[in-house]
Amino acid sequence: MDQSRLSTFINGLWDDTVVPTLVDYIRIPNKSPSFDPEWSAHGYMRDAVALFERWARERIAAFPGASLDVVQLAGRTPLIFIELPGDLEGTVLLYGHLDKQPEMKGWADGAGPWTPVIRDDKLYGRGGADDGYAMFAALSALLALNEQSVPRARAVILIEACEESGSYDLPYYVDHLAERIGEPSLVICLDSGCGDYGRLWLTTSLRGNSAGVLSIRVLTEGVHSGAASGIVPSSFRILRQILGRLEDEKTGVIIPKEFYVSIPPHRIAQAQKAAQILGSTVYDEFPFADGVAPVTQDLSELILNRTWRPQLAVTGMDGLPPPQNAGNVMLPDTVAKLSLRLPPTLPAEKVDGALKTLLESDPPYGAEVRFETEPAMTGWDAPPLAPWLDGAVESASQAMFSAAPAYMGEGGSIPFMAMLGQKFPRTQFVVTGVLGPHSNAHGPNEFLHIPTAKRVSACVALIVAAHGHERNR
Repeated sequence: MDQSRLSTFINGLWDDTVVPTLVDYIRIPNKSPSFDPEWSAHGYMRDAVALFERWARERIAAFPGASLDVVQLAGRTPLIFIELPGDLEGTVLLYGHLDKQPEMKGWADGAGPWTPVIRDDKLYGRGGADDGYAMFAALSALLALNEQSVPRARAVILIEACEESGSYDLPYYVDHLAERIGEPSLVICLDSGCGDYGRLWLTTSLRGNSAGVLSIRVLTEGVHSGAASGIVPSSFRILRQILGRLEDEKTGVIIPKEFYVSIPPHRIAQAQKAAQILGSTVYDEFPFADGVAPVTQDLSELILNRTWRPQLAVTGMDGLPPPQNAGNVMLPDTVAKLSLRLPPTLPAEKVDGALKTLLESDPPYGAEVRFETEPAMTGWDAPPLAPWLDGAVESASQAMFSAAPAYMGEGGSIPFMAMLGQKFPRTQFVVTGVLGPHSNAHGPNEFLHIPTAKRVSACVALIVAAHGHERNR
């Protein structure tokens, strides 16, 4: 391909139509079903799908025989299915999602989750980077190939609307569309992160997750703390006690050994290399309060902590009134939402039962303790890159970023990857994304770094072209 022409085409398309469409998309509060149980009645998901569909239909007219279907099984979130016939054997599957996380507090003045703002090459707002840009990046890449008449394999684009809720609808669509999807020889997932904005980053692994709600109940109703404290055990103290079975409160280390795996040596080496590239960005990207330090100064250990070791986060609490409404009352219960990230190769189904038993057994003081689990998600460890793909990734990063690519695991989960890895064990994977330093997916001030999104789109075009060349040998 003419790489200069490629960049010019991608940049023009993004400036003219992609960024304005993403601005409109950010205005739509299409929260994932877990955060908006009435999503269907509210209609925001329908609005987001319609926006994507309108943009995509205009573009696929450039591809003879192309089709776009909005598929919606009864009672499930919709899915956009785009099929572009190819010149060569094989299938490339490109994946993204369009559902969003909830609002969160703390957005900068003038910005907000549904208030798009462009500042310093960054598009602020919920969902632009996670993961609204994905369909536009995928089609931009394919349009760029078409513009230069570069032969390629058949392409299938899947954009789901349930990823932020654990992709619980997606397996039904994969089965429903199995014949139309076929067996992809290359999967490109655009829902991941990047260590910095100076190179193409490939995600080598994803952690799994086991989550649930832990409830501690000691009274049927609140009572005066002056009368009850010292007699009635505190539900909050019992919560602390029980969490101490799972996590060392001083170090944050998860205690049960069955929640660990042996980290492959090549993943340790990749973490060390990534630490050399990123330096203090490994932790500087997070908005630490003044004086707060990371859990260790060993950068490669920080990367391994967030990619290959189990870690606990308490992501929600109930039963505690806000301080301004807190009287002298011994509270009847304390409720906490727990999220336990799991190593990539640890089967999630092995954890749920063990975690429930650990938390519920032998309750202190005979308190009512209940742990209601959510469907667990198994992580994913990427298969080795084939020589042609290794070379294609290197060439694409050098061409678009003038830097070698880098490889690192991610701490989050993309359920679709584990599902595809099991279903298509011979498939090659490129998992990448635009969520770099300070982009703050799921939090306030999430942004899409527009220049990186353009370069990633161009890299996808080069990788798909290399895949076509390999298939045509």
